[in-house]
This record gives sequence, C-alpha cells and structure tokens, in this order.
Amino acid sequence: MTTRIAEASRPGGSNVVRLRSVPAKASEPPTPLRDADRLIHAAIGAATGGISPISLMQAWQDWALHLAISPGKQLEIQLKGWEKLSRLSFHMADCAARGPKASSCISPLPQDRRFAHPAWQQPPFSMVQQSFLLWQQWWHNATVGVPGVAEKHEKLVEFYSRQMLDMMSPSNHLATNPEALDWTVKTSGANLVAGFQNLLDDMRAAAMGGSTAGSGVFRPGIEVATTPGDVVYRNDMIELIRYRPTTEKVKEEPILIVPAWIMKYYILDLSPANSLIRHLVEQGFEVYCISWRNPGAEHRDWRLDDYRSQGVMEAMEVAASGSPKGRVHGVGYCLGGTLLSIASAAMARDGDDRLKSLTLFAALVDFDEPGEIGLFIDDAQVAMLDDLMWSDGYLDQRRMAGAFQMLRSQDLLWSRMVRDYLMGEREPISDLMAWNADATRMPFRMHSEYLHKLYLSNELALGQFRVQDAPVHVEAIKVPLFAVGTTTDHVAPWKSVFKITHLFDTETDFVLTNGGHNTGIVAPPGHPKRRYRHLHYRYGEVHPDPEDWLANTPEEPGSWWPVWTEWLAMQSSGDREAKLSSVSLAAAPGTYVLEP
Repeated sequence: MTTRIAEASRPGGSNVVRLRSVPAKASEPPTPLRDADRLIHAAIGAATGGISPISLMQAWQDWALHLAISPGKQLEIQLKGWEKLSRLSFHMADCAARGPKASSCISPLPQDRRFAHPAWQQPPFSMVQQSFLLWQQWWHNATVGVPGVAEKHEKLVEFYSRQMLDMMSPSNHLATNPEALDWTVKTSGANLVAGFQNLLDDMRAAAMGGSTAGSGVFRPGIEVATTPGDVVYRNDMIELIRYRPTTEKVKEEPILIVPAWIMKYYILDLSPANSLIRHLVEQGFEVYCISWRNPGAEHRDWRLDDYRSQGVMEAMEVAASGSPKGRVHGVGYCLGGTLLSIASAAMARDGDDRLKSLTLFAALVDFDEPGEIGLFIDDAQVAMLDDLMWSDGYLDQRRMAGAFQMLRSQDLLWSRMVRDYLMGEREPISDLMAWNADATRMPFRMHSEYLHKLYLSNELALGQFRVQDAPVHVEAIKVPLFAVGTTTDHVAPWKSVFKITHLFDTETDFVLTNGGHNTGIVAPPGHPKRRYRHLHYRYGEVHPDPEDWLANTPEEPGSWWPVWTEWLAMQSSGDREAKLSSVSLAAAPGTYVLEP
C-alpha cells in the first residue's frame, strides 16, 4: 500500500504538480490483551487531562513513607508550624493595637502579585493574606528536605502542593478578596453579572472546540499571517511558503524557518507589527517557512524521522535550489529547532554543506534539565500518553493545556479567573492569545519517539540518536550558531538552552531575552519592555558558566531582532537581485494552516 504525495516543481521550473509514491507505514500487529490495557489507560488519561495518577501517587508515597521514618524532620516541621503560628499571633495582636499601621510578618515572593492592592494591607484582610502566606511557606518546609525522597518525587510533591494552595488562595474568592468586594460595591454587583457572562462565553467557546472566547477575531490570512507569499511546494506533511521580496536586492542565502509542529507556524507571522517574518523580508532577506499539516488519526504512523526527511530536508532542497550557491540559513523554533539540530547533525555527518548558518529559538538539544515541564515526563507519564495517543491516533494540544497552565497557574489560570469572573473584566484578545487558542495535534508514533528518545533518554545530547541507522553528533555541526533563550521559559529553560555553547564545537552567539517561551521570541523593535543580554562565544575559549555570565553581563534595552538580523547579514555572502517565484500552488498562508 502506498501514499500519494503532491510535489511541486522547484522554483524556477515549470509550474506543475506531480505525484510520487512512498511506502505507507505498517501498523503494529493486533495484540488483544495489550489493546485492552491500552483502552483502560487511555480512558484514565482522558479523564485526568493526560496526567498519570500513578506517577503522582508514587511521588506522594515516596514523600509520606520517608517522612514517617524521619522523626527529626517531623519535629522540624512541627517547630516550623509553631514558629509561624507565633508570628501570626503577634501580627494579629499588632493589627488589634495599631490597625492599618501594623507591620507584616511575611512578604510575598517577588513574582507573587496577588496581594499587591493596598486593601490587602488593611485588617482583617491583612491577617487573611499573612495567614495564607505563612501556610504556603510551611507547606514548602514540609515537602522539601525529607531524607531519602527522590529528587524528582520531591519536586512533584512540592509542585502539586503549590497548585492546591494556589487554588485555595484568598485572592480567588469573593468573600476574602477586598479588591473584588470593593469593586462589587462600586458597581452595585454589575461586575458579577459581567463575570457570569464571561464564564458562559468561555464555556461556550470550550464546547465548540476552542479555548479562548473571541479568538476568532484574528484569522490567518486576514488579520494575522498576512505577509505576502506563495506556497511553492507541498507534500502530505508540509506546505513550504516563499515570501515575496519587498526590496530590490536580497541576501545571497535564503532563510529556511522550521517552526514547531506543536504550534501553527504563524506565531512568527502574527499581525504586521508583531511579525518576525515580515521584519526579515523588510530587512532584505529571502524567507521560506514550513507550514506543518495538522495531523489526524490517519497520520498516526508518521515518525520523527519522517518530519526530518519529508519536512526539513525536502524544504531545504527547495530553498537551496533557489539560491545561486545552494546554501541556506537554517532557523528552528522550539521543537522545530530540535528537529533542525538533528537534521543539521546528520548533514554534517554525511558531508552535506548546504547550511550556511544555524539559528535556534528557545530550542532544547540537551534534555537533561527540561525545567518544570519535565515533572510531567517520566516512564509512567509517557506510558499513559502513549496509550492515550494510541487510542486517538494523535495527541491533541488541548489534552496538555491544563499541564501547561499549571506551570504558571498564578498568571495563566487563577489571576485570569479573578479578573474575568470576579472583577467582570475581560482582557482584550491579542494576536498571540488567538494563536495560542489555535490548537494542533501530534501523531502517535512521532510524539512517542520524541518523548522516549529525547526527553527520557536524552539521546541527541549523548550522541546516541540515530538517523538512517547511524548515530549523529551535534558537535559535528561547524556552521556559525545563533541561539536565543528566554528568562521565564517553562518549556525550554534558558540554562538548558545555554548548554548549546558547550555541546556545539562552533562559534556561538547566545542571546537571553526577557519574557516567556513565546513572548520573548515575539519581541519586535520598539517594544517598551524588551531587554536582552548577548554572549559572543568563540570556539576554543573557556566554556562560560551561565550564572557567572548572567551576573557579569549587563542588560541591553530593546529588541534582540536587530542583533540577530545584523548577525545574519554578516553570515551572508552578499546581495543578489530579488525575484518573484515562478511557482504558486496557493497564496500565503496556504491551505494547511486553515485546516482544523
């Protein structure tokens, strides 16, 4: 059995589409007993949002059993409790004596903005928030430092206890939130009516398959993804968009962007003011970008190497064939950066010199320390996801939306609920929020291989990842490298991204910009809050320590985009005449990005 794939002619050739045949992936042989297990596990995973209860139970059991045989730690926890109760008692007595002038006995953490309103400093609400903060601190004391508990289990217990406390925060409830109570009085309850309407809108959006009410105001090709371009190549997995030049001359080597398949590509082509692709085109670069197909159950057997061969390599062949010297600047974002690193290492191994430079945005190569997202990835968790994906044929991003929200529950979940439902306010929908609601899926085999080989086994960093039955080594990549990390990234922590300076045997520029996994990358010039640090590492120098480098490198104001485009220009061979493509299977943004 074969799959028919449409293949466009290369730019510069005749405008035809031909079909080629590739072998279809064989299904696993039926195993009824194993399938019965998988169906049960998939049902549990669907009910828990893809989170393994076994993994969580193992962590709590490890903590509880070791605590039970540690009387010293038990006594320490009790003493901490009495000490905090004493501090709260003195605070309450001070409130009774001095009222609003009473001094605090504990301060929120710098990133905790829940109690910033002045009303929280007035009794009795000051006593409520001080009691909660002391309770929160006590739970931290109780969950960490228990002798014998595995580090992973300790982090899980501490993380989930923090989630439960965040849920019970007095700021989340009308009766204990002075700011919400004051606003309710001032609006005669209109805020609660508006909040209820917001709740109904969100429930309606969720029932219709969306996750953000109002996200339909940003439509690809109309409000976002509007940079003019053409689909110049299409197969069953990708559409390749070539953007129309806006300058008379372009740089010699084109840019090939490999976005993550966990997201729609237009994160890099949002509204015109926030579009990195438009910015590159305006700076005189010829830009190609992959638009991944949103896979369905029929694509369950797509493999990770299919994404490399039919995605990155076929796109590179098209982009390189349009360059006079046959070379391209490779750019990868998130999972796309990891995939591009694999492809680049295989190219280096095989003597393929079509890469002129390599750029990685918030992309992991070493998965040893993936940050808090790693709490959701262990053997039990991956086994649960495997069976959930086996049942559906894919993993829907919405399955893991709850896990991602928990990583920043104060900002992404509870503060939003307070604002939307208690205050009755609604933050205007932005292009980035609308893009985030445009969920994608990941095929079963590919994502299973990704989790097992990279997250669990860290094969790429260890030189054990195999492409076409031979291992690849990222240190074989010799082209200049530019890497970007973001300070509050919970998906690709910047210190893990920074390890690229140790893994790659090449000259490396590393930029650390403020913001998160997406907001730090979508950082156009003129943004008032953008800052960055820049490292020039030359191969052969002493490898820098991330903490020392951070402490000794001052921040620069502004966007990192001009720093990168200047670097790209330096890596380019010169300029050439800009030309329009002779192939156009469809106008940008193409058809795949519009598929639900």
